Amino acid sequence: MTIKIEKKIKGYEVVKPEDKAAPTAAPAIEPKESPVAEVIQMHESLERPEALIGSTFKIKSPLFEHALYVTINDIVLNAGTKYEQRRPFEIFINSKNMDHFQWIVALTRILSAVFRKGGDVTFIVEELKAVFDPRGGYFKAGGVYMPSIVAEIGAVIEQHMKNIGLIHDPEMSDGQRALIAEKRAAYEKSAQKKTELSPTDADTNDSAGFPPGATLCAKCNTKALVLMDGCQTCLNCGYSKCG
Repeated sequence: MTIKIEKKIKGYEVVKPEDKAAPTAAPAIEPKESPVAEVIQMHESLERPEALIGSTFKIKSPLFEHALYVTINDIVLNAGTKYEQRRPFEIFINSKNMDHFQWIVALTRILSAVFRKGGDVTFIVEELKAVFDPRGGYFKAGGVYMPSIVAEIGAVIEQHMKNIGLIHDPEMSDGQRALIAEKRAAYEKSAQKKTELSPTDADTNDSAGFPPGATLCAKCNTKALVLMDGCQTCLNCGYSKCG
């Protein structure tokens, strides 16, 4: 097809095939992103602040002549934002008893290094609570069995992590609480019918108020397991096993 040019040519431009294929659209305007606060994660290169907040727990064990004092200090990440979080940063264990000074210092340094490494550090709780003393464990106040002093240190760290929100306990429903209270009342009523508590029996009752003669629960490690209607029932956590 021929085209007749009737006007003077004042200029020209070579049109390439790829230019014809490309659409002549207006350049897109990218939307401006709203500023987002930088989230600080826990990692081993995070420097220690001048001041830390923490908690101190007292451990009184029959295996030790003197009490242990466990101090756990936390670092606050993203302070003042919706991402604010407390995380364990270091741990100190102090006691007048110097017999176990070496392993206590080693344990505090290793635990502090694990805390500062970042990531999920809650696994350390189960590792410590699984340590058993070859001489045997003991019952702490409330009838809770501790297989070793290291296990109780693990229990202290677990309690601290619950306090700062790193570990969450499965909440017991109102129906479960009512059922446990009902079973406990029924057990105490049947026990009163059989025989009245002697002063010696009353002394064996622990501070948590569980009936004397209760055995150790395999689920919560509390001396609150009683036999009711042919079933082993825990009056602390509600665990039950029949047969």
